[in-house]
Amino acid sequence: MDTQSLILALGDATHAGRTFNVMPVAGDDPVLQIAVSGADETPVYLTVTESQILCLVYLFEESEIRTSALPELHESMLRISVPMPLSALGKVENHYVVYGSLSPTSSQTEVMQELVTLADNAIDLLQTFEDFLE
Repeated sequence: MDTQSLILALGDATHAGRTFNVMPVAGDDPVLQIAVSGADETPVYLTVTESQILCLVYLFEESEIRTSALPELHESMLRISVPMPLSALGKVENHYVVYGSLSPTSSQTEVMQELVTLADNAIDLLQTFEDFLE
């Protein structure tokens, strides 16, 4: 599976009553920005490599965190990450992210399930962490 086939597959697809708005992101590596209906404010960025399909959502920047709340935020992230379905928390440069990965041989249905779950998890996480942000 590659980004081109995903653009074609997701363009007309529906999964769990959700649709997908797919836009390629300009750059050296093929990346897709995917808005899942009902979670448009948390677009999922997807890239495909030989070893994985990586999906991630940018939650907030480090500069948005109240300095005094940083240790408590990190503790909360560690506790939440384990039971959260199909997703994990991380940091890319100065952005906190929620991400998930799949095998490059995953089916289109599995990719759509990951996209829906990740977008919904991102919304839940933003609500959970709002007290830590300025």
